[in-house]
Amino acid sequence: MTNKRRSFIKKTTLGASAVAVGGVLPGFSAKSYANILGSNERLKVAVMGVNSRGHAVGSNFAKQPNCEVLYSCDVDSRASEKFIGSITKIQDRKPKHVTDFRKALEDKDVDILIVAAPDHWHAPAAIMACKAGKHVYLEKPASHNPQEGELAVAAAKKYNRVVQMGNQRRSWPNVITAIAELKNGIIGRPYFAKSWYTNNRPSIGTGKVSEVPSWLDYDLWQGPAPREAFRDNIVHYNWHWFWNWGTGEALNNGTHFVDLARWGLGVEYPTKVSSNGGRYRYEDDWETPDTQVINLEFPNNTLMTWEGRSCNGRSVEGVGVGVVFYGEDGAMVIEGGNSYKVYDLNNKLIKEVSGSRQIGTGNLSDPSQDLDVLHIQNLFDAIRKGTPLNSDIIGGHQSTLLVQLGNIALRANSTLDIDPQTGHILNNKGAMKYWRRAYEPGWEKMLS
Repeated sequence: MTNKRRSFIKKTTLGASAVAVGGVLPGFSAKSYANILGSNERLKVAVMGVNSRGHAVGSNFAKQPNCEVLYSCDVDSRASEKFIGSITKIQDRKPKHVTDFRKALEDKDVDILIVAAPDHWHAPAAIMACKAGKHVYLEKPASHNPQEGELAVAAAKKYNRVVQMGNQRRSWPNVITAIAELKNGIIGRPYFAKSWYTNNRPSIGTGKVSEVPSWLDYDLWQGPAPREAFRDNIVHYNWHWFWNWGTGEALNNGTHFVDLARWGLGVEYPTKVSSNGGRYRYEDDWETPDTQVINLEFPNNTLMTWEGRSCNGRSVEGVGVGVVFYGEDGAMVIEGGNSYKVYDLNNKLIKEVSGSRQIGTGNLSDPSQDLDVLHIQNLFDAIRKGTPLNSDIIGGHQSTLLVQLGNIALRANSTLDIDPQTGHILNNKGAMKYWRRAYEPGWEKMLS
């Protein structure tokens, strides 16, 4: 990069960030700002998985004046066509469709791979991207299993790549302030954090083995996972509830708020993990728990719990998602949005901070687009200027591991003793079989 170009980027990035956060000025479109910035100064992106969440995230990246989406990578041709149509309306260049994201990684112009494919692809795709010299925006969870999480951390370090996990609340201003106040003693020493997620998900029924649709490359969709016959109740969303591809509600939604709990308590790895739960509401193909409680104890004399109820949406603290910290002098509640409340020991509300932007907690694909811009720009600043990430792959792995350990404890029907220095399970062969996964023959090479 020339000194002239570097100077130009420095001058324009701040302005571009302000536009992204504050909105486009009257009379100007996102395309107009992108043209002002110049295509050579924009970070170039490929999006892997564009059906739902990927469509939302990719569109948000495209709306940033200092970014351009070059590739739509999806095994579903219908989803890719829809995504390309949306992105073309936002930016001045039509993205190219590739079924296999590895083709996009071969393009030297691509700076960032956005990984929004199913969970079993998260770490493998991130590792491949790092090897190819790309930076990564990685949707949560960081990995399908603990071994892959550690490999993703190692790849980011080995190839010196910026890898950000999609724990967007790490970049939300009022949440940042809340955690800072917590650490400064607003409720005394916090020693217990309770997080939760509730929903009213319907039954997924019993799937029928059927012919793979013409619009789907099912073999590539399965990728590293051992092969299973196509059934009509897996693609797209229901894969979350099958262990071969998904990780259950704990990693699907629990990761976000367990991450906040870990942040607030100032912990990394636990000493003891237990979990209870199961599939209680319906009799169908759903394998992961629809109701689950995970308990984690930490070496600094603190406790964390996560409660997931996929099929009963009764709220906690008046909201469907959130975390509450209990301390020596009171409690702090961080709900699903950019806000928090502080109570004294007599349950009196002593402080309330609300965000101006509304959060659609019931929106499964794009609940917080405006606020998520802050997370995106943090990634760009990390790449351009070396700014520390608000949610790097190390922290992303640590938070993901907590709920992974909960799932392992449940599946192994065992309370786990954990090494607090490494997060590794101690003296439990039955549990360790879930530390890693089996791969479709030949695919394990991608992780080496």
